[in-house]
Amino acid sequence: MAHTTLASPDVTETRLPLLDVLRGAAILGTLMTNVWIFASPGSEWGVLQGGLNPPDPVADPSAANIAESLFRFLADGKFLSLLTILFGVGLAIQYDSAARRGEPWPGRYPRRAAFLFLEGTVHFVLVFAWDVLMGYAVTALLVARLLARSEKVRRAAMWTAGGLHLTLIGLLTLRSLARPESGPAAGLDPAAVRLYAEGGYLDQIAFRLGHAPALRIEPVFSFGLLVFLFLLGVRLHRAGAFAASADGRRIRVRMAGWGLGLGLPLGAAAALGGPDFFVLGRYGIAPLIAVGYIGLIGCALDRFRVPGAGALGSVGRTALSCYVGQNLLCMLLCYGIGLGLADRLGGSGPWWVMGLWAGVGLVLVAASRLWLRRFERGPLEAVQHWALSSLGPRRPRP
Repeated sequence: MAHTTLASPDVTETRLPLLDVLRGAAILGTLMTNVWIFASPGSEWGVLQGGLNPPDPVADPSAANIAESLFRFLADGKFLSLLTILFGVGLAIQYDSAARRGEPWPGRYPRRAAFLFLEGTVHFVLVFAWDVLMGYAVTALLVARLLARSEKVRRAAMWTAGGLHLTLIGLLTLRSLARPESGPAAGLDPAAVRLYAEGGYLDQIAFRLGHAPALRIEPVFSFGLLVFLFLLGVRLHRAGAFAASADGRRIRVRMAGWGLGLGLPLGAAAALGGPDFFVLGRYGIAPLIAVGYIGLIGCALDRFRVPGAGALGSVGRTALSCYVGQNLLCMLLCYGIGLGLADRLGGSGPWWVMGLWAGVGLVLVAASRLWLRRFERGPLEAVQHWALSSLGPRRPRP
């Protein structure tokens, strides 16, 4: 496709503080889900074998089970969807920035996406198998092309991707419901459990590389959802949903009302429905609740002086560094190559896992605030900026 030179739209240079707070919430919120992966037997591989083993608060309504179920329900899939929407917003902002400078689009953006894919690959190999950056990079390449097309084309692509995704998860849910009850599950792979509890770092890297197709299945399965949420982020940005204006505040109120009013009851029903509705809850209903979270956080910041908003904003401004950093910390704390907490505290209840999330979150908040006192960008953001800048400016074509 030929490069397109854009006419500059009516946009502003001002940084939107709400976006930084939302990014910070999304980063800490994704950790609310991922921390259970690090703390479970078999860790990354155990996810595919049902090793997360969520409790049943109906069968056993103990305080620990209720707290863990609520903790997981509020996070699972919601903050990942929120992060995905915000990535689409960021892509739209970069498009607007190119328009102001009269530069072609997508211009140098494919290089940025390629570098993000490289970062995600390094993160997958060295730190955490359930990386999101690789999937975002591939999706961004497609959506970047769509940004240079008409609104009609983008709308058709958005709803087609969303419709195909809902069809897929609907079929998988029906298949799960129609499947006859089987005997006891095969259980976790003992070799994988030993690997993360006692194995060496190089052994874990080799395991991830050897099982890469299975460990990389989520972004392939959810590609339609990624495209939909990217384009939803673009639409919300263009509509002014993140702007400090009367229209922006009205949009945020509607997002909170519809997203939470519909999403929370549907999500609760799916969660109480058991494992047959897991895919529907995580990949179908969670994005709706994520829209409600955006509206709720926005409404709170519109009306009140929210304690901790500045801290979340600091995490949001260093989002890439904090995302990788939280997974690195959890790896060193939970795996046998570090403190081995997952093996030492396994079976002792959920409280230490939630405490681990809180502790790592406080470290990220403190580190990001201290870093930003001296530097404009987070450490990984600075590396990314340097690497992309070193490629040299590209003059726009007439």
